[in-house]
Amino acid sequence: MIRKRSLFCTLAFGLLSLRLMSADSRPDIVLVMADDMGWGETGYYGHPVLKTPNIDAMAANGLRFDRFYAGAPVCSPTRASVLTGRVNDRAGVVEQGYALRLQEKTLVQALGAAGYATGHFGKWHLDGLKGPGVPILRTDPHHPGIFGFDEWLSTTNFFDLDPLLSRRGKIEEFHGDSCDIVVSEALDFMERKHVEGKPVLAVIWYGSPHKPFAALPQDKAAFASLDAESAEHFGELVALDRSIGTLRRRLRELGRADNTLVIFCSDNGGLPDVTPATVGGLRGFKGSLYEGGLRVPAIVEWPKVITGGRTTRFPACTLDIFPTVAEVVGLPRTAMLDPIDGMSLRSLFSAEMGERAKPIPFRFLGRMALVDNRFKLLVGEESPGRLALYDLENDASETHNIAGEQPDRAERMRQHLATWSASVEDSIAGKDYPGGRVSPPDPVPVSWSETPAYRPYLEQWKQRPEYRALLRARNGAKVSKGEP
Repeated sequence: MIRKRSLFCTLAFGLLSLRLMSADSRPDIVLVMADDMGWGETGYYGHPVLKTPNIDAMAANGLRFDRFYAGAPVCSPTRASVLTGRVNDRAGVVEQGYALRLQEKTLVQALGAAGYATGHFGKWHLDGLKGPGVPILRTDPHHPGIFGFDEWLSTTNFFDLDPLLSRRGKIEEFHGDSCDIVVSEALDFMERKHVEGKPVLAVIWYGSPHKPFAALPQDKAAFASLDAESAEHFGELVALDRSIGTLRRRLRELGRADNTLVIFCSDNGGLPDVTPATVGGLRGFKGSLYEGGLRVPAIVEWPKVITGGRTTRFPACTLDIFPTVAEVVGLPRTAMLDPIDGMSLRSLFSAEMGERAKPIPFRFLGRMALVDNRFKLLVGEESPGRLALYDLENDASETHNIAGEQPDRAERMRQHLATWSASVEDSIAGKDYPGGRVSPPDPVPVSWSETPAYRPYLEQWKQRPEYRALLRARNGAKVSKGEP
């Protein structure tokens, strides 16, 4: 009996050790997203004035995507696609400022259930509140914690220098550039959780380089020859690049870099009225389904698996992030809500995958697009109901519509979009959820300045530069053009 018990204990200890080893081998995951950074705004694409040495170094050491797409041409919908793996309309986030449905299954919840410590740092914009970013209140029914984040230091929308942020509902004032701040806070979170022996998901969502632009003097100094707004814009990107360097350097110092999966991208295409241009010669800007509104810079770095710098033209999307992480970590299929619009890119980390088997769909405010490897179909972007087909391998700037030259291909892709769009309508109606309906109903987006919860803060915030124009306009004061 004693020998049997001893053998049982030995086997049990061995199984426990294997489980712990398996858990310890899981990578930390860091999802980094810029706000309105265009496809052309990196040093590695040869931008004429902007230098991004840290982003370039990340690309040189990881997997650089030359054809990576935001889930939508504006921010809130893309953020929903990251967290769910589903096109934004399915999750109720039809435009910027809409709230993510409480019935959605998120990547954060799935990783939390798998033993990960989870933290959100920066812009949220999934709680139905419009206007410049303010600290998220503890009573917000759509705050990051509701969707699985253990810790959050967050703001409703874009934010810049010396921001007010909310630490799980407690308002704190910070000093310095917002990119430096959120990366520092995320690193502190990761270090604390490593002491506890937990793998980590850290989501860092910058507020830069979103308008209105505000950069530190030293960050915009190199752009003194540009117009004032462009100088501020590129100064914000200098700070963003510096914070990427801080993140990568500190992970190496902590001995965590090799087994940390870092995914960097932007939430939509670049902005107009910035000189030099933000989209690297592509057509369109933020808000458009042309490449300039959807294609964004993207890099995946995971030294343990991705060895040496590679560049891929495999078309990929923020919709792919949840399925990819799910395969990496070994999450059950039930962690994701059907239907999933993205696909796993895990195999691409080791070798090229050939053609993409699952086209990338887009649906935004009555317009649609479908990227099927080298071809892209647009429906309604140029005029209601009109089809436009482009060969992106030979015409990345989308100047020559070949729908009339390849009518069969255009019709096949149109039919694919129509069938897919019908399934999205089912999702909008709530058929993906238990009970087959949306519950609670989708809230109507509203400016935070008009909500009772923020009324106690209006008087003390009216002199803050980021809120001054909004609150003066709310009180009926005339605001000068260009006033902060």
